[in-house]
This record gives sequence, structure tokens and C-alpha cells, in this order.
Amino acid sequence: MLPGALKYGVGLSSQQTAAPQTAAPQSAAVSEQGTESRQNPAGQNQQASPQNQQAPSETNQKPPTEQPPVTSPQNPPPSAQLPEPPIKNPEARPAPKPFVAPPTLTIPRLTHAPALEDFLEMQPKGETALQMAKVSGFVQRTPHDGETVSEETEAYLGYDQKNLYLVFVCFDDPAKVRARMSRREDIYDDDQVAVLFDTFHDRRRAYEFQTTALGVQWDAIYTEATRAEVGGNWDTSFDTVWDSRGKVTSHGFVVWMAIPFKSLRFPATKQQEWGIILYRGIIRKNEDSFWPHVSRKVEGRLGQAATLYGLEGISPGRDIELIPYGVMRSFRSLDTVDPYNPFFQKAAVQGQPGMDAKFVIRDHFVLDMTANPDFSQVESEDPQITVNQRFEVYFPEKRPFFLENEDYFRTPIDLFFTRNIQDPSAGIRLTGKEGPYSVGVMSTDDRAPGLAVPNFCPATSLNCSDSLTGIRSYFTIARVSRDIFKQSSVGAVYTDWECPTTGEYNRTGGLDTRLKFNANWTVEAQAVVSSSNLLGLHSSNLQSTCEYNLFPFSSGNAGKGNYYAGPADKVEVRRNGLHFNYIGTYQDVSPGFVTVPGFVNRVDIRGLYNTIYYRFRPKKGWILSWGPSMLQRYVFDHEGNRLDTNYDPYVRIEGRGQTFIWLDPYEELRERLRPQDFAFLGLSENKNQDYHEHISSVRAQTGYLRKVTVGGSYSWGDGVNFVPAAHSQPQGLLSRSNTADGTLTFRPVKPLKIENTYLFERLRATNNEYLLALAQTPGVLIGKGILNNHIVRSKWNWQFTPQLSLRVILQYNSILANTPGNTLYPYTYLPTQKQFNADFLVTYLVHPGTAIYVGYNSDLQNLDHSLMLDPAGLAGLYTPKGYINDSRQFFVKVSYLFRF
Repeated sequence: MLPGALKYGVGLSSQQTAAPQTAAPQSAAVSEQGTESRQNPAGQNQQASPQNQQAPSETNQKPPTEQPPVTSPQNPPPSAQLPEPPIKNPEARPAPKPFVAPPTLTIPRLTHAPALEDFLEMQPKGETALQMAKVSGFVQRTPHDGETVSEETEAYLGYDQKNLYLVFVCFDDPAKVRARMSRREDIYDDDQVAVLFDTFHDRRRAYEFQTTALGVQWDAIYTEATRAEVGGNWDTSFDTVWDSRGKVTSHGFVVWMAIPFKSLRFPATKQQEWGIILYRGIIRKNEDSFWPHVSRKVEGRLGQAATLYGLEGISPGRDIELIPYGVMRSFRSLDTVDPYNPFFQKAAVQGQPGMDAKFVIRDHFVLDMTANPDFSQVESEDPQITVNQRFEVYFPEKRPFFLENEDYFRTPIDLFFTRNIQDPSAGIRLTGKEGPYSVGVMSTDDRAPGLAVPNFCPATSLNCSDSLTGIRSYFTIARVSRDIFKQSSVGAVYTDWECPTTGEYNRTGGLDTRLKFNANWTVEAQAVVSSSNLLGLHSSNLQSTCEYNLFPFSSGNAGKGNYYAGPADKVEVRRNGLHFNYIGTYQDVSPGFVTVPGFVNRVDIRGLYNTIYYRFRPKKGWILSWGPSMLQRYVFDHEGNRLDTNYDPYVRIEGRGQTFIWLDPYEELRERLRPQDFAFLGLSENKNQDYHEHISSVRAQTGYLRKVTVGGSYSWGDGVNFVPAAHSQPQGLLSRSNTADGTLTFRPVKPLKIENTYLFERLRATNNEYLLALAQTPGVLIGKGILNNHIVRSKWNWQFTPQLSLRVILQYNSILANTPGNTLYPYTYLPTQKQFNADFLVTYLVHPGTAIYVGYNSDLQNLDHSLMLDPAGLAGLYTPKGYINDSRQFFVKVSYLFRF
């Protein structure tokens, strides 16, 4: 044993030796709490196929020489008789299993920083490397929970006054190691190693640092509580400064990490006690391994973490971060704020300065401020089908200021959806933890209400109000939570939205809790109430209301004039295990409940939702796991009317080679629309209408080939037309629906990654609806087409160096409405729309905060020339196919991180 391992060795309890796992991604599309999705959530790793298990070699032993049998008068002979069974004592109880505490690890203080080169021979060389604490004995979580990691893995740890150092030595066939040059945080196709630090040792929240075999970085905040806002348990918006290097060797690969204490928050004590988990992911085998063992049989991860000792006399120090930035741009864009008076605005050169600042208070509180933030470098939205959606579609936040430390504000009901803050000019946020208390406060303004209305109204305008030009609204959220018991918590939250100019407001407050009862069962619950004065629902001209650009209402909302008030409650029970998983949710949202800062897209409901699934996990063969699932939903309104019922049984299969298959042969859905629901669709109806739908679908994806990942899905059945024409009859809205999607990710050479996506939706009239239309237009062929929606996206990223990259995104989106030539009886009010967008971005990223961005984007649409009433020179801007360039921009952004 090495001297470092002997002196500072790992204190293992029983047979604890685990292995790390990829922080954000998970091999089965199952979240940390057991949530299952038939699509891999964005930001989760699509782990490779499980390890090919080889049967143990058998030695051919020579059988012993046969002896002639000896006859015995007893039949059967005594040697053939089974022993008498022991007499059972009904009062006896089996001995309890001994408690196995998580292991401990003590790491040494180093006099010098270790180097990657000290480990390239797959063992430590030199005085400093030999001093480091050694960890081995990684254990699989997937595909075979509890088995030893298939490829030998070692980790070495130490620290000095400024940094904590880790070196992973990973043995493998170098020809099979997946390691490609890619941009920061694009690591999901490669082999990975990671470390999680639970710096407050509260078993609730941890920092995760992860790299590929070439040292490409990924970092995140991991929380035990899962949320849809971040696609699971990982908040990948966390970006901080740390160093990593990696190299593939003749026996595998070696990764070196240096994590500054300035990049972490931890208690201000002389001797630290942290939780720690180490991870290795082998993509081609769908294998996730940890030290210590992080089992799927137990809910969560941090409760299974080892305890890290040895850190003494460390501090983040006086950490002040200033990130000034400047943007220069040239643009030309079509202003359609007043749709009856569109015009082009442009600037040859326009400059914009801004500043982000961070101050660390007492080591574990952080004050963040931003002035005039700019998000021009933020990537465009991932494509989603938004046509024919009854309720608002969720798009995740991507702006760094709002994402960092957002887990301090997360609750079971999404009360602070920061995308509703559309155009802030300044913001401030305080987050941190003191003892068992966690605190978060954020406040910001929003210029969007004043930008959503025109700054002047010409006499020719038919619908224009400029009285609110330049006004602002203000958002505030405050949350406090207290740790109770081992991994439980209680908390309180308050949100406030104010628009002083119009006197409108929305205030929400309440209590929440997360209770962990044992290794498998957890409960999350929240009860809140809102009080609002909002004009939008009853205003004849929405442009005269401050929330015009948000419009936070759904068809279930009801109030007294402009005043809305009511409670909302949610209780969620989860059971997470290796085989059996369950999620049960009850949600009650009153008609008067409104949240302007949050995301609650349906009210006046009492809903019961159940998800149950069982997974068989074979030890041999191509299939790694498979099993049945059932989704069920009952939704009623507060008058007792049944609104929705849904039954969806399906089978999920995970196979080797990153292969996943979902078979959904028969889903039954019943939807009931009320008169107020039809009013939201623009129809007049005085009675309820039921729609009985049946849907079937299949989905598959695989990453078996080293350079290609491919996936696709197709569904067919019934669907309701939620975008009907004004003359449509409610009984004719049930239509035939088809949806499909396909993905193809290709790496022709290591630095280049090409991601292609295709989404398709088709809605066609049923025979009954078609015959109803023919009866009103005799002798006219109107067809059955309601709409076809096509989205095609191709994203190319070339990583020249770890810092320098080129990204190109090309996207085409079309809505082909009605049957061509059908103008007498259209099925939908939607016009035919076509849009093409091109986005080019060159990035030189030294580290988070210090970067140069040079970008260009352009947008084409088939805008109708007859709507362009302003004589701003629109003639001649159409392409031969009738497109118009409604927006283009060239920009350069430079930012620099000053760290004191």
C-alpha cells in the first residue's frame, strides 16, 4: 500500500466502497426521486449501454476416480438422507442487520500542488502525489447495483491553502474510451468523472464538479429535492472558476482537478466536516459507479455520502467578483408592437455597458447584483411544439443571473418563474445558509410592460394605446427554510409583483415542507394563498394593463371585478427504489388563485395524479432493465365537474448501447370543456362538451455507434382542435392527430458535433367534421387538413480548443394551416406561417465571467406586405419565395472577471 493511503487511508465501514455517478445525467430516464419520463430530459446524460458481463471462466477439472458403490441395508442410505429440519421457535426473531455507517475519508494538507504528469503512469510519482489520500473500491449503481466497477478506478485527494485537488486514475482500453473535444458543459457523450461536495454536510445540497477524459468541464448544484424547472436534481446554471486537465494514456485516462475554496461556500469553522461522493461514468456500458456506494435502493444520494475530514484553517477569503462587460451591436428589426403600424428600427452602431458583481459575506452568504444585464450570447430556445396547446408551454430559463442559486427559491408549486421577468435593468439577490437556516431574497425591475406598448400612436392606428409607454413593474421574492430531522425541511415563501403606474399587484405567500420518512419514502407539500388586483381579464384593451405582456390567466380564473384571491395546495408522495417506484400527487388550485411571477397554467382544479412503475433488472443479456408503467390522472373543478381522466399504460425497455424503447399501445383520455373554456378558444357555447380520445405511440433511441446517436417517436390517435375558426361547432373539434419527432447527433470528427432535430404535428378533420363542413359549403372541395406544423433544427459546434468554439444554429418552422385553397370553411383561425432563423456565434471562453462573444443572427418570415402600412421602405425586401428579413443583428460582447 502506498504511504499516502496508509497514513491518510480511507476509513471504510464494512464493505463500503462506492463509485461516483454523472452529476446531471442519468442512464435511465429516471430522476433522483423516481420521476420517469419517456423522453430524456434536457441536461440529463444519456448513459451508455451497460457493461457486457462475461461469464466467469470455468476450469476443466478431472473427475475423481469412481469407486464401486457400497451396498447398504438401509434404503435410502444415510448419506442420501436430508438432515432433519430445525424445530421452529415461534417466539424467535431474526437477528437485526448490523448498521453500516457511511465511510469516512481524511485528506492531507499538501506543501505543493500535484500535477497531472505525476499520475500519467497510472500511479502516483513524486513526493506530493504520494502524500495524497487514495480512494478505490468504486461500486456500480447502474446497470447492476452493488457490483464492483467494471474498470479499475482510483482517486487521490489533497489540499493546500487555496485549492482542493483531485486526481482520477481510470483504467480502460484507450481505444474504447470516449473522449472528444467539446464546449464547456457538453459532456454527455463522453466518459466522465465527478466529485460532489456537501460543504454544509446537511445532506440536502451539494456542489458537483465533473469532467470528461480530456478535462472538459461541467458544474452544477445538486439538491435532493427534484424540480421540473431544472429537469431533475441538477441546477446546471451554476458556473464557477476551477481548473481541470485530462489525458488519455496507454492504459486508460487520468483527470486532474483543482477547485478553489473561493468557488465554494462553507461554514466559518476551523475544522470542516463535509459530505463527499466520487463518481465514474463509462458511457459505452451504461455504467455509473460511485464511492461510496450510492444505491438505487435508497432515495437520494447525499444521505449515502462519505464524510470528509482533514480540512483545517481554510476559508473562501475576501471574495469579491466584478464582471464588467460591454456590447457593441448593429441591428435592424421590425417593430410590431402596434400591429397596425409596423415599422423598422435600426442602428448602425449601438453600445451598451453593464456590470455583474458578487460579494461573499461571512464565507457563506452571497450578495449578487446586476446592472443593465445583456443576454445576447444565450443560446436560442430548444425547439418545442407550441401550436394547438390548450395551456401555456413551459420554456426553461437560460439567463445566468436568474439561474444561479435559484434552488434557494424553489418550492413544490412554481411561484417564481424568472422568465416572466422579461427585460430587467437592475437586480439584486442575497442567498446563503447559517446553521439550519437557508435564506434567499431577490428583487428586480422589468421594463417589458413599457416596451409592450408603442411609444406613439398615429391617427391611422386602429388599436393603439401609448399611455403606458416606458413604465416598469417590480418583482420581489423572499424565502426561508429550516432543516429539520436528518434530511427534512420546512419553509416559507413570499412573492410580490407591483405595477405602481396602474395600481395593479399580485402577492402570494405560504408554507412548504419536505419530509423524508425512511430510505425510500418522501413527501413534499405546500399551501399558499394569493391576492391580486389585475385589470387584464376584464379590460377591453389589454394594452392599457401592466400585465398585458404576461397575461397570467387561464379559463378557470374567476374574481370579483379586478380582485382575485384564493388558495393553492399541493402534496406529493414519492417512493423510490431499485425495482418499484411510485409518485402520487394531489393538487388543488382555486379559481381566484393567480401568480404573475410564477408558472401555474391551470386553475380551478382538484387533481389526483399517479405514476407507478416496476423495473426488472436482468443480470445477463442485452436488456438491462424493463418493466410496465402506468400513468393515471383525475381532474375535477371546484363545482364537482369532471374535467379530465387519463389512463396510460406503457412498457419501457433499456438495452445495451445506450438503447431505450417505450411502447405505449393504448392511452385513453377524456377532456371536458366548459362554456368558459370555449370562451377562451373564441367560441360561444352554453353547455359542457366531452371529448373521448385514444392515442398510441412508440419511441426509441440508441447511442450504440460511437459517432452517432439516433432517436425518434411517433404517435397517432385523436386530438382536440384548440385553435378553431370562429364559426367552428364545439361538437366538431375532435380531430385526428399525428405527432412525430426525430433526432440525429453525429460526430464525424472529434471537435465537431452536429445535432439535428425534427418535430412534426398534424391535425386533420374527422369524417363527421368534414361532412359538417361540406353541408355548409355544398359543391366545394375543402379537404380535411387543419394544420401541419414542421420544425427542423440543425446545430453545429466546432471546438477548436478548450476555449475557442464556433456554433451555428439553423432552424425552420412552418405552420401550414387548412387545406390549400380552402378559404370558404377554414378549420382554424391560424394563418400559414413560415420562419427561418440563422444564428452564428464565435466564443472564446477563458473561464466563466471572462469571455469574448462575436455573433450574428438573422430571421426571415413570410410576412404579408399588405399589413405593412408604414412607408418605411418595405417594398423590395421580399425574397423570391415571399420572405422578408424582419430582424438581423451583429454584436460583439466582451466581459472580464476581476476576483479579489
